[in-house]
Amino acid sequence: MKKMILMALAMMVTITMSAQTSKTNNKKCDMNEKKCEKECCQKTRSASFLYEKDLKWEDAEPGVQRQIMGYDGQLMVVKVKFEKGAVGKAHKHYHTQATYVASGKFELTIDGEKKILEAGDGYYVAPDVLHGCVCLEAGVLIDTFSPMRADFLGKK
Repeated sequence: MKKMILMALAMMVTITMSAQTSKTNNKKCDMNEKKCEKECCQKTRSASFLYEKDLKWEDAEPGVQRQIMGYDGQLMVVKVKFEKGAVGKAHKHYHTQATYVASGKFELTIDGEKKILEAGDGYYVAPDVLHGCVCLEAGVLIDTFSPMRADFLGKK
């Protein structure tokens, strides 16, 4: 399972990196240029370097906070902090999701199947599949989404 999650994360990163360079009028576009004004660079994306101390925590649900760690149109990485007993309400979305359990212990329900996961474990959620969790021991999840979650940025 851990190997599957790592492979999924590696695949998502590869997709993102290949999407960061594109061609417009036969000119290579470098998304990391400091002052790129080319049309191809006018995409939604985070800064290249993000420091935890500078990122705000957003309240997601009671006892649940999230911190957006980086994104572009194809990928988003989000750190989600849970207090013991907090619930990630059952929901579904059209995004593919792969999550790594960085710490804590969680009861996950994916498409009606329940499993207990703890630090070092991971899980995959296909698009439009109902999923949710209950935090059994305070912890942190590292969520990845493809494509990015525009709703987390306040965009519709």
